[in-house]
Amino acid sequence: MWKTADIGTVADTFHNWLNQTYDYENVTGLCKSASLADIKKHKFVMTPGRYVGIQDEEDDYIPFEEKIENLTGKPGDRCN
Repeated sequence: MWKTADIGTVADTFHNWLNQTYDYENVTGLCKSASLADIKKHKFVMTPGRYVGIQDEEDDYIPFEEKIENLTGKPGDRCN
């Protein structure tokens, strides 16, 4: 479920883009004003991920192996 602040961010971003204000900026994972050349380069496929991308995740500095062990448990724990 979207928070009221998130809805406001999306609405404000859209209105800034629509009105071509200086407050609009592309935000990775949220919005991008793609040029016609960009769209043509992608053969007019309008999948948002091709243009918007995804936000960088914050690194929690937990090694991958430790995460997997925590998620799956130790070998044999599921056999009991």
